[in-house]
Amino acid sequence: MASPPGEQYLLLVELVHKHIDFHDAELRAVLEMHEIKLGIDCNFIALPNDANVSAGSIDCVSQSKRPFRILSFPWSSIGSRFSVCDEEEEEQENCTRTETINLVTSLARCTLIRSVLELWGYGNQLDNCVGSIQSSNCLERHKAGKHLSAKSDGAKGYGSRSWKITIHTLGTTYSRDEQQDMRSKFSFLHLPGPVQMEHPDDEYLFIREVELDTAGGAVYPRHSEKKELIPENDKRPPLACYFGRILGNKRLGRNWRGGNRLEQYSLKKRLYLGPTSMDSELSLIMSNLAKVKIGSFAFDPFVGTGSILLTTALRGAYAFGTDIDLRVLRGRSEDENIRSNFKQYGLPSPELVRSDNAIYHRHFREHLPFFDAIVTDPPYGIRAGAKKSGSRRDEIREVLDEHRHDHIAQTKPYAVSDVMADLLNVAAMTLRMGGRLVYVIPSMLDFNEQEDLPRHECLRIVSVCYQPLQTELGRRTVTMEKIKDYDRNKRDQYLQGAWVNGAASAEKVANIRERLLEAAKKKPGYEEKAAARKLKRKATKEAKKKAKREANNK
Repeated sequence: MASPPGEQYLLLVELVHKHIDFHDAELRAVLEMHEIKLGIDCNFIALPNDANVSAGSIDCVSQSKRPFRILSFPWSSIGSRFSVCDEEEEEQENCTRTETINLVTSLARCTLIRSVLELWGYGNQLDNCVGSIQSSNCLERHKAGKHLSAKSDGAKGYGSRSWKITIHTLGTTYSRDEQQDMRSKFSFLHLPGPVQMEHPDDEYLFIREVELDTAGGAVYPRHSEKKELIPENDKRPPLACYFGRILGNKRLGRNWRGGNRLEQYSLKKRLYLGPTSMDSELSLIMSNLAKVKIGSFAFDPFVGTGSILLTTALRGAYAFGTDIDLRVLRGRSEDENIRSNFKQYGLPSPELVRSDNAIYHRHFREHLPFFDAIVTDPPYGIRAGAKKSGSRRDEIREVLDEHRHDHIAQTKPYAVSDVMADLLNVAAMTLRMGGRLVYVIPSMLDFNEQEDLPRHECLRIVSVCYQPLQTELGRRTVTMEKIKDYDRNKRDQYLQGAWVNGAASAEKVANIRERLLEAAKKKPGYEEKAAARKLKRKATKEAKKKAKREANNK
């Protein structure tokens, strides 16, 4: 069957309703990592009722807070440059196949994608959605099936493919009869294969999108807490309706994040943790923003307990980490350390070195850039203060030879503004051209991204993703890319120009703990709550002492 010139193949990307500010940045990074070029290979299409983005925009991906994106590919590229078959595929070292790029495998790298649909139709209402399918060529293309089979073993023909239709109503509840009425709208498809509720060859999904709040619930719920219908909310039209075939159904299922795919990496399951260990989900997102892949050389200069470094290794990178604290590198015991976490997931042991990032150029060769990615969570003084080599004392005592083997070097406070300036300078010095730095920086309400983020002449800002933590406090995950060779003769100039407004900008990320305490003291009831917490800590301490005494007396 010949397809009309310019015919498009649409994908609906369904994202989880969390880390919303990361949606577009991670999706764009994963597409680029797999050599899928926005504006050339594919485009974004505006969602129904989405006034925030124009169709085909590539310079500014949708700023919508809705958990959906529509990607458009030329139909002629499906089967030639791209495939969507459901065969099991290992990720290749260069993230592409020699013949075609599998879109299912590529998009499955996204931590925040729940599912991807081969979009057959969409509209503002159910009837509009049905009408768009009837006027499209999707059913005829599905019958022809050029996109269904892998060259290796083929796939079932159209007439014998089992199927089912699932109804997905975000944040709202509909009875079985109401859902069946929605299904009946698609009876005109006359799908010939057998209906199969468990593990069908094709699962079709109808999505009724409504406005969601920050927690993922409906802004205008259809039912009250007493399960009573709210007529005015029930009459509200949906934001959009979508219908399509779920991709990756055989190996990923309806929920690409399910089947213990992400839960297995939860911090709760790690053998070795610390108070500043980065959440596993955000670590995985950061490794995608850094475009870490098989064979990458990844570096974390503030490795701590290694939670971020672990996710780079899970992506197939060679992992290298440094930290100034020798004790955290050694761990608590032979069974509780960074390497035991790597062993837990069957990963090669990382290279770990006790080093001070403030004087990186004195530890390592600085003239040879070799890192593909630097992914890190610098210490910024809320839970753990930053330290650098040096002594607070005026007189420094020499370390005797017999004590050197287990000597813990002295350290002194390391200003957060200097931490960030040094980090960017080390990244500019050691990243390969096009390599990426991804880091986290704390920020309060008065933070201005245009003026208060540190800068470097050799690095460009790719994306900034905000995550609120408290009313006053949030953190930004910043992605930067190396665009210019580093000049060692300009080191001092680089460091002095890190902050756009000098001390005023640097102050925005310094003394965060003190600023939080000041903000908390202004709230009513602070003194009473502080006194209650103090009593609770005292009681907990006494209980531990008592338990220890009783254990010793047995």
